[in-house]
Amino acid sequence: MKRGLECFDEALQKDPNSALAYSGLADSYGLLGSFNFLPPKEAYPKAHAAAMKALELDDTLAEAHLALADSVDGLEEQEKHFKRAIELNPGYATAHHWYSRYLSTMGRLDEALKEIQRAQELDPLSLIINDNVGEVYGWARQYDKAIEQLRETLEMDPNFARTHLDLGVTYEYKGMFDEAIAEFQKARELGGENWPELRAPLQRAYEASGYRGYYQEQLRLLKELSKHSYVAPVSIAMIYARLGDKESAFTWLEKANRDQTSLFFIKVEPVYDSMRSDPRFRDLLHRAGLRD
Repeated sequence: MKRGLECFDEALQKDPNSALAYSGLADSYGLLGSFNFLPPKEAYPKAHAAAMKALELDDTLAEAHLALADSVDGLEEQEKHFKRAIELNPGYATAHHWYSRYLSTMGRLDEALKEIQRAQELDPLSLIINDNVGEVYGWARQYDKAIEQLRETLEMDPNFARTHLDLGVTYEYKGMFDEAIAEFQKARELGGENWPELRAPLQRAYEASGYRGYYQEQLRLLKELSKHSYVAPVSIAMIYARLGDKESAFTWLEKANRDQTSLFFIKVEPVYDSMRSDPRFRDLLHRAGLRD
């Protein structure tokens, strides 16, 4: 993605009026922020500025509306630009894909599934789209369908680390912890997380102390890494939620909300199910714009 930024910059040097290049620049910054490779406070303003420039240059460009939808404030404004991108180019698979992500964020999972399946029809060989079909099934608590879809995605490319990660998460929700940890470790082996160096100590922790030991060690390692690298607060919140420490999970979710870190999927993530009855969780959803 960082190399992508360089390429879009080179394109703009050759053609400063390229709306497509500005759209690509916006997408790149947005993805770097959402995947926590850059702090969101750094990435998202740059994504928004590039998207606005793209739209200024060509307001009939579907890619420009999609880029703005992914970076503009306000959920209604976001949805307006997602729909406009699809209206301008109904065959644009990424528009259906990212609109599905938005709908999932809002808890509108039936609509999200339709959109991601439409994206899959338009681009059947996209690994990330096929993966995200499985992810939406998982958020809908249809775990068997999710596992089937994610396994089919790995048949397309056994080395696609993201799907090993998502398959591990789904196994975890089904209580299949040995299978889950194996998939997480495979994802790290393939470079599917920011820190592949976590793999060896986490394996030792799991072999010595099981599932809880694994996550206690991951928590320790992430806090250590946060001293010299950016670690999204929500990553730590999710581990506390897995360990059943709701107070610490709330502390880190509040930090994530203050830091404008992605809370996109807290409304549908099963990891937070034990916290949903707490009034603080409903309040957090409201303040994050994700009305319960």
